[in-house]
Amino acid sequence: MMVRSGNPAVRLGTLTSALLLLLLGFGATGWAQSASAPALGVQEQGPPPLTSAPPVPPAREENSGLINEMGKLFDKVPSFLPPLKSPSETMNDLSRLAKPSTMVSGRAACPVSSNGGPDCKQAADQLCQSKGYKEGKSLNADSAEKCSAKVLIPGRARKPDDCRTDTFVTSALCQN
Repeated sequence: MMVRSGNPAVRLGTLTSALLLLLLGFGATGWAQSASAPALGVQEQGPPPLTSAPPVPPAREENSGLINEMGKLFDKVPSFLPPLKSPSETMNDLSRLAKPSTMVSGRAACPVSSNGGPDCKQAADQLCQSKGYKEGKSLNADSAEKCSAKVLIPGRARKPDDCRTDTFVTSALCQN
C-alpha cells in the first residue's frame, strides 16, 4: 500500500506502524526461541538423565516412488561393479600389456584347422618369424576365392569343389 498524503506526519506515522508490525512479526519468533534455548557459552545444570539409552530415530516410511527406487539402485551399485584395484595392481596390468612389440606387414596363408576354419595364429607366428621375431598376433587378415581353370570353360556348370576360400594374415603384432 502506498501513502499518497502530502502531510509528512501521516507518512511518518504510516511508515512507523509498518515498521513496528514488521519487527513484532519477526521479533515474536525470535523471543520465543531465545526464551527456550540457552544463550551461547552458558550451560544449564540439570538432573542427569535416568536412562543412558540413545534416542530411537523415528521409523522411515517406505515410499515406492521413482526417486526412492533410484536411490535403492544407487545403494546396490558396488555389488555389480568390479572391485577397484590398487595402483600397484593397475601398473602391473599395464606393464603386462605394454610389452615391446612391433607391427609387421606381409602375407602368410592361414592353414585350415581341424574344425574347417582358418588358423590365423599359426600364420601370424610364421609372418613374425620371417621378420626375425618369436611370435605374433594377427592384426589384419584378407580372404580371396581361388578357383580352378575349369570354372572358365563356357557352358560348364560350376561344382561345389571348384573354388575354395583362402585366408591370409597381412599384418601382425610381433614380440620377442
